[in-house]
Amino acid sequence: MIFTTVDRTSSKSLTQQVYEQIRKGILDKKLLEGQKLFSTRELASTIGVSRNVVLEAYERLISEGYLEVKPKSGTFVAKGTSLSKISDYPYEKDKKETKKLENAVIDFKGGNPAIDHFPRKKWGQLTKEVCSESQQHIFGYSDSCGIEELRNVLAVYLQRARGVQCQPDQIIITSGATQGLRLITELLISDRQQDYIAVEDPVTDEMRNIFSYANAKIHPVSVDENGIIPELLPKERPSFVFVIPSHQFPLGGILSIQRRLQLIEYARKMDCYIVEDDYDSEFTYEGAPVPSMQGIEQEHVLYVGTFSKILSPALRIGYVVLPPHLVEDFQQLKWFTDRHTSSIEQFVLARFIEDGHFDRHIRKMKKIYQERREVLVNSILLAFKKAKIIGKAAGMHLVVEIPNVDFTKEICDKITSFGVRIYPVEQYSMKKGEHKDKIVMGYGGLTAEQIKKGVKLLKKALNQI
Repeated sequence: MIFTTVDRTSSKSLTQQVYEQIRKGILDKKLLEGQKLFSTRELASTIGVSRNVVLEAYERLISEGYLEVKPKSGTFVAKGTSLSKISDYPYEKDKKETKKLENAVIDFKGGNPAIDHFPRKKWGQLTKEVCSESQQHIFGYSDSCGIEELRNVLAVYLQRARGVQCQPDQIIITSGATQGLRLITELLISDRQQDYIAVEDPVTDEMRNIFSYANAKIHPVSVDENGIIPELLPKERPSFVFVIPSHQFPLGGILSIQRRLQLIEYARKMDCYIVEDDYDSEFTYEGAPVPSMQGIEQEHVLYVGTFSKILSPALRIGYVVLPPHLVEDFQQLKWFTDRHTSSIEQFVLARFIEDGHFDRHIRKMKKIYQERREVLVNSILLAFKKAKIIGKAAGMHLVVEIPNVDFTKEICDKITSFGVRIYPVEQYSMKKGEHKDKIVMGYGGLTAEQIKKGVKLLKKALNQI
């Protein structure tokens, strides 16, 4: 019999404590199948409780099948009541070791923001104010388009900061940019056998997977250091062209006004749409940010943004700015997907923007990211004399070209074993072989010390491979 004790200061009843300890003993194999237990009188005397306490615990365990009574013999642990410890399985140990290794690796993943600088105090204060001061209706169901307060302040902000021309009712709040892009694909692809999407190549694998998961056909369009190449757009009409013009991922180019106009002329001629992903346009370190394409052409451009990169990935709020004629159909798709995005967080975000905290946070993060980028650039050029930095001074990542190095999966795995993780541009390419010597290095989520150490580890790894 296991050693059973009770805590009279606990909020749990004595009966519950006895029941839980015996049940746990059976499940953990400390009490074996067929093992005889103390009589109710013996156990009550041993642990200093009334017999009724033990009787009630035993009766519950018997009714649930953990114990069985044999007439004139006593109470026994029933058969088939024990579990093997899951933690004893080898794969659990492997998972723990993998997690331990991941925590020890300096990860240069692009797009990771500096979550250590999330404005916790201000966000917590505003959340408390919203929950305590707002009317009761905010805790109920809200509009699938998003709350009016957020769409109003967002329309003003986007016009001021990105040159977006829209009314609040053209904005649909989504659970991140991922959901927005998934719904756009479903909306604009009418015939999955015939329709296709023209997509930048290389492009982030998350975006490519969104389109593929929706069973959309993809036509890759090559990208150079200045973004998508309009002359390579397909001759036949795509459903839409997906571009990241403000800071292309991964190559980091900023689409020039000439190419933007070419792309818009193409959309008008083909009567198709442009989906403009503007995920980190706020962070430009040389010159002024180029205004959005949507500000030039509202009928053929769908504008997608998110707060995951600016504030935190945990804040699942993104948005889509739609041409007026697409709003109703998109809203219906949104409603059937998740009814509405978390409204409490929308109210907090609306106040965060309206009170000026958002602009201040962007200015703060822009300075931090610029400093981290400079540390990475200097560290790379110091460690690799022939290295070339690719991409404009913007965003939270850059591309490094190291001549005569083919960043295969095997090479990257070996580099990881040295304690640093980098990402080959080839893994984002649909047409393979054009970017073998290039890697993506994100700096947003790393400190200056981590960046310096990571580059040293990268050099050490390449010297020994």
